[in-house]
Amino acid sequence: MEQKLRVGILGATGMVGQRFISLLENHPWYEVVAVAASPRSAGKTYEEAVGDRWKMTTPMPEGVKKLMVMNVNEVEKVAAEVDFVFSAVDMTKEEIRAIEDAYAKTETPVVSNNSAHRWTPDVPMVVPEINPEHFEVIEHQKKRLGTTRGFVAVKPNCSIQSYAPVLTAWKEFEPTEVVATTYQAISGAGKTFKDWPEMVGNIIPYIGGEEEKSEQEPLRLWGKVKDGVIVKAESPVITTQCIRVPILNGHTAAVFVKFAKKPTKEELIARLKSFSGLPQELNLPSAPGQFIQYLEEDNRPQVGLDVDYENGMGISVGRLREDTVYDYKFVGLSHNTIRGAAGGAILCAELLTAKGYIQAK
Repeated sequence: MEQKLRVGILGATGMVGQRFISLLENHPWYEVVAVAASPRSAGKTYEEAVGDRWKMTTPMPEGVKKLMVMNVNEVEKVAAEVDFVFSAVDMTKEEIRAIEDAYAKTETPVVSNNSAHRWTPDVPMVVPEINPEHFEVIEHQKKRLGTTRGFVAVKPNCSIQSYAPVLTAWKEFEPTEVVATTYQAISGAGKTFKDWPEMVGNIIPYIGGEEEKSEQEPLRLWGKVKDGVIVKAESPVITTQCIRVPILNGHTAAVFVKFAKKPTKEELIARLKSFSGLPQELNLPSAPGQFIQYLEEDNRPQVGLDVDYENGMGISVGRLREDTVYDYKFVGLSHNTIRGAAGGAILCAELLTAKGYIQAK
C-alpha cells in the first residue's frame, strides 16, 4: 500500500481502544490519526486522558501520546479526519447503533468491536477465516443507509473464538449438539486485577448476556446470505455456561460435541491443522500463518504457555478425546482482547481493504 489509510479509534481510552492502539503501532497499511472518546476526555492529549489507566503490558506508542482526544459525539468533525474508524465505544446498545450508523452516513466505514449491530440483518458479523462471504450484505446495507462507501461491519463475541473456528473446521462431519463451558478472563470485562481486586483467587459463575451470545452468535457465523440479509443456521444446538475466572487474558472453553457423521480422532486433528481461509491465502498483515494449532500434551492448552500463539491471533486446541455421552470433547483457548476483540476487528478491516470496501477518501 503506497500511502497508509487514516484510522480513527472511537472509544480510544478504554481497554479495547488501547488494544487497538497498541496493535496498530507500525501497521503496514494503517495509521492512527484520530482518537475519540467521551466529552470528559475531549480536549486533552491522549496521554493525559488515559493517565494511569494504560492497561497494556507494552508502553503507550509515542505516535499517539500527543494526539488531541476528540469528542466521539462530534461525528462530522472526527469523520473529516479519517478514511475509516474502529469502534470500541462504551455506551448503551441503542446509543452505539445510532453513533455507528451516524459515522457510516458520513461515508466513513465502521469496523466495530461492539455487540450492538451483531443482529442487524444487513450488518456482516465476520471471523475472516470462517464467513468472509457475509461481507456481500454491505451493498444492501449501503442502500438502506443511503451511502456509497459508508457501512458498519462487526466481529463476534470474544467467548466464541475458542470453539467456533474448531467446529467450523469439522463442518463436514455435521456437528449436531454442542455443550461449551467458557472460563473467561477479566480483561473481557475491561478490567485488570488492579481495577478488580476481588477477582484474585475468585470465580464468578455469571457474566451478563454472555451465554446467549455464546449459543447464538456461532449460528449467525454459519448462516447464509439471502435476499440481502443474513439468515442464521439452524444447527448445531449449542448450550453454554460462561464463568469469570482470575486470569488477565485468555478465554478457555471445555467443549463436548455430537456429530451426525462420526469421524475418527485422527480426521478431526487433520482438519484442525489444515484449516485456513482467505486471510492466509491473501497473506493479510495480521493473519496467523497457522490459524489453529493442536497440542498433543495432556496439560495443554494453558493460558500461561499458549495464549500468545501467533501473536494472539491463533487458536490453541488440546485434550481431544472420545466421550461417554457425546462423541468427542476438547479444550480450546483464544486471546480474548487480540483475536477476540481488537485483533479480530483489525483482521476484518484488512480483508475489507483487500476486497476494496475500505479505501482512501
